[in-house]
Amino acid sequence: MVKARKFVFASIFDGEPKQSDFELQFEELPTLEDGDVLVETIYWSVDPYMRVQMPKLPVNSTMIGENIARVIESNDPKYPVGSYVWSFFGWRDLTIFNNNMDKKEKGGNHIPPYIVEPIANIPLSQRLASLGMTGLSAYFGLIELCAPKANETIVISGAAGAVGSIVGQIGKILNCRVVGVAGSAEKCRWLKEELNFDAAIDYKNENIEEALQRLAPNGIDVYFDNVGGELSSIVMSQMNEFGRVALCGAISTYNLKSDRTTNIPIQPIIIAKQLKVEGFIVNRWFMRWEEGVAKLSQWILAGQLKYRETISNGFDSLPTAFIGMLRGDNIGKALVKK
Repeated sequence: MVKARKFVFASIFDGEPKQSDFELQFEELPTLEDGDVLVETIYWSVDPYMRVQMPKLPVNSTMIGENIARVIESNDPKYPVGSYVWSFFGWRDLTIFNNNMDKKEKGGNHIPPYIVEPIANIPLSQRLASLGMTGLSAYFGLIELCAPKANETIVISGAAGAVGSIVGQIGKILNCRVVGVAGSAEKCRWLKEELNFDAAIDYKNENIEEALQRLAPNGIDVYFDNVGGELSSIVMSQMNEFGRVALCGAISTYNLKSDRTTNIPIQPIIIAKQLKVEGFIVNRWFMRWEEGVAKLSQWILAGQLKYRETISNGFDSLPTAFIGMLRGDNIGKALVKK
């Protein structure tokens, strides 16, 4: 029998996840039956939402996450051998799935996989990045919720991350002034020199309030928030009336041992400035997925949208890559490659 490897959620996270919170296990896979498909994952995505969602699942659950996998054996003509699929197989290298609803799924997959066709001159890994949930979060979150207009000022927290870096570039395509907030001088240089951001703030070494007053002298019209916490309170306090805020993530709070924070209260700011603030999960636009992929692909192939990947190699590197991503070690999209 074929053995699959998987990492399970071994203990409840206490603050920042540790290597000991994950356990490598082996699972014997059965012989394929009618309609079964065996896939081998070639790319895993590591994302902040996983830190929030895993504690809601029982200990010993397989770690969740997106994958791009290759079909290596198939008893379903819809999934020919050699084709690639996107799905949520989680942290496992081999998975059997069956889309026949009358049969039990066998590999921990809970969302039907779909075939992804390679796009010429764009790496397949980007199906988990600029052409995946991260890119589509940037695209729909900015355009649908914030509706930026030319010459408006957009501020992005977590701007050197997978989502934030794309948000800023879309803002530039739409002729907005874009200010990114990131966690190092290197990241800020990348935003300005390679991605054409108008300005970038190193929040670890600069006074954010003073920097925003200098770099966004006409106030802030749109705030795309990937970080949360006190940083976001400071940004929102400098927004113009009727500004729009898209809440995509709150990574600064994910490793806190308590839900209580010392943030500046934001409710008075929202009321006084009459801000529109909306949180979102990208799946709400699932029926428009291919529309977003088509537009983002067009911008990439035209050279208007650039991307960067921080890739860790080997299945065993998944816990380290995940912990590093939460610390902000990555620039652009954090991925693990087989």
